[in-house]
Amino acid sequence: MTQKFPPKKKSWSWRSRAFRGLIYQLIAIGLISAVVWFLAHNTLTNMKARGIQSGFDFLSGPAGFAIGESLYPFDSAQPYWQAFLVGLTNTLRVAIMGIILTTVLGTLLGLGRFSRNALVRGICYAYVEFFRNVPVLLQLLMWYLLFTELLPTAANAWTLGPLFLSKGGLSFPIPIWRMGQLWAFIGLLAGIALAFFYRQSTQKQFEITGQLKSMFWVPVAICLLASLLGWLAGGAPTALEFPFKGKYSIQNGGSLTPEFLAVLLGLSVYTAAFVAEVVRSGIQSVASGQGEAAAALGLNHNQSMRLVMLPQALRVIIPPMTNQFLNLTKNSSLAVAIGYPDVVSIANTALNQTGRAVECIAIIMLVYLSTSLATSLLMNWYNSRAAIKER
Repeated sequence: MTQKFPPKKKSWSWRSRAFRGLIYQLIAIGLISAVVWFLAHNTLTNMKARGIQSGFDFLSGPAGFAIGESLYPFDSAQPYWQAFLVGLTNTLRVAIMGIILTTVLGTLLGLGRFSRNALVRGICYAYVEFFRNVPVLLQLLMWYLLFTELLPTAANAWTLGPLFLSKGGLSFPIPIWRMGQLWAFIGLLAGIALAFFYRQSTQKQFEITGQLKSMFWVPVAICLLASLLGWLAGGAPTALEFPFKGKYSIQNGGSLTPEFLAVLLGLSVYTAAFVAEVVRSGIQSVASGQGEAAAALGLNHNQSMRLVMLPQALRVIIPPMTNQFLNLTKNSSLAVAIGYPDVVSIANTALNQTGRAVECIAIIMLVYLSTSLATSLLMNWYNSRAAIKER
């Protein structure tokens, strides 16, 4: 029989290392809190002595300025907090779409570095070396000048079917909102969930039986079919609002401004060069014997890369890729240089009108801190799912 020892009681003596560590931590927290309180109190006191107003009460007052680009209507009579909300949505729009484009482009470039075609390898190598060694601000300016100086005017816009590309940006048809669009979106969400479970079950079946089924086209078909069924259930609306050439601009339809396109493409192209190197180094970290074993099992080069090399490389790829996603989100603050109305641009305008410098800067810091922490939490969750579990 094994002898069971009673659990050790916590010692509150100074000789206990755990107790001393707790005391040191409490002292450190107290000192940090005291320093923060002193700095905040001293700043507010000096501002009051100089007659500088402080506080966030200005957020409820009318903004008094218009915003050139917004996902929803905004006018100058609305309060400052709604103006900041517009800036936040513009920042998130660039960050989310930029992360998606960066991931796709960077992964393709990283895989292209292992292509058996020398021309493909050379193009991918040249792309990485060029774009990652040119400052991102210069690239944003380059794209902005491309859209505003080299493209034709609205009267001579380039036309590709229902699309118009000019100095005013990219115009495209948009659906006239009906319940069918809502049901199509619900169907798409359901299709994504079904595709996820399909991939999980297919992966398990492949590990057990070795029988390979489609891991890409079938999930895509599931999403499209579910969205189609939702669209049909909602009445299958087909009405579209098409853009057309006006006298001075492209009217009707949806549009992407040159400022948004410049920020999105500039950040995506720049960050994709770093993501490509992350993907390349992650794949190279996998032992070459893994690829040889995959070839011995009869897998071709693409199957070996997709089913053997990349899943093992993810544990090396995800942490540095998270840093690149965070860099892209924070670099979006440079959009103010080309006039894109992100949260930094809105804060600068509010600061000039109200003089609340500390408050506006604090809002900017809170926005980027929150978005960065949310991105880190999501990527850490995915990293824990992709990590190789020890048996």
